[in-house]
Amino acid sequence: MSVITYLHVALRARLAELRGDRGDSPVPTAVIIFGLVAVAMAVTAAALGAANDWMDNIPTHQAPSDT
Repeated sequence: MSVITYLHVALRARLAELRGDRGDSPVPTAVIIFGLVAVAMAVTAAALGAANDWMDNIPTHQAPSDT
């Protein structure tokens, strides 16, 4: 009878493990990743705009005149 009891307890323990917390759904993770990508694109666009403005404000070199 002890073998049957052992198998019963082992089976119930295994089923309890399988019914446990299985982690977060992939949907909230995808939403978070989409938000982070959107923020990264906005920061990159702002940095690109600032760099282009800075480069446009650099004066051009002119050769000295001989007069």
